[in-house]
Amino acid sequence: MKLAAIDIGSNAARLLITEVVQDGAGQDQFNKLNLVRVPLRLGFDVFESSRISPEKEDHVLKTIKAYRALIDVYGVKHYLACATSAMRDAANGQEIISRIAQETGIEIKIISGDEEASFIYENHIAENLDTDHSYLYIDVGGGSTELTFFSDNTMVFKESFNIGTIRLLKDQVTEEKWDEMKNYIRTRTKGYKEITCIGSGGNINKVFSLSKKKDGKPLPLELLKDYYKELSSFSVADRMRLYSLREDRADVIVPALSIFINVMRWSDAREIYVPKIGLADGLIHILWSRIQSGKSK
Repeated sequence: MKLAAIDIGSNAARLLITEVVQDGAGQDQFNKLNLVRVPLRLGFDVFESSRISPEKEDHVLKTIKAYRALIDVYGVKHYLACATSAMRDAANGQEIISRIAQETGIEIKIISGDEEASFIYENHIAENLDTDHSYLYIDVGGGSTELTFFSDNTMVFKESFNIGTIRLLKDQVTEEKWDEMKNYIRTRTKGYKEITCIGSGGNINKVFSLSKKKDGKPLPLELLKDYYKELSSFSVADRMRLYSLREDRADVIVPALSIFINVMRWSDAREIYVPKIGLADGLIHILWSRIQSGKSK
């Protein structure tokens, strides 16, 4: 069965189309058929003016119309569509969501930070890792960072902080916000087994690719610090040229690294796995569970 997920983030909108099949042992396998990313960069409007501009609104609508066409071409019958931090904060967010539904038939839910953290956790990556460690999911987006802490096969907490790459670029994250995150992490992770992190989002995926590490191997915190120093020393234009980065990645990768490094430091984690999963993958898993329980649309 083919499923689709749409994730409208603060930096980009993604469409993931996945086919679910059963292997020889009867286990569900999730095979990606297509992943499309459009750098809408809604956060640049919203985090400055609290609104999505008419130009960006037009871009969102055209993007979702294109996604609708792809969903139809692939023969997808079931989908989930969500919008996160920028749309949450936009005064005209709900108005735009209503227009999209009217013109495309795609119903998009604006989700809370807690819901976003839960949906990312639905990938259940930690359940396939050893139980000698606790695991802290870190998902860094343009508008917020979602943390989910997992220990002894139990979710201990999930929390969202309005600290994201675009907010940092716009100098809109106060010291108080950083302190709030630091104190929360230190307090809530104290006394648990040694923590290993699991990172998601386009920036940590790009760092993993740059590292040339084999899939399944973690990145050490010290390597992230090295990349932060190295990338910080170049202009956005030089990062694009030297590391073959798109402009919409070259400007946010340094603030993203600062978030990952701080979260790892405050949780005393020394390594981070990068399984290349994100919100869209979590939405696919949620949708599949609903279909199996008969609750999907």
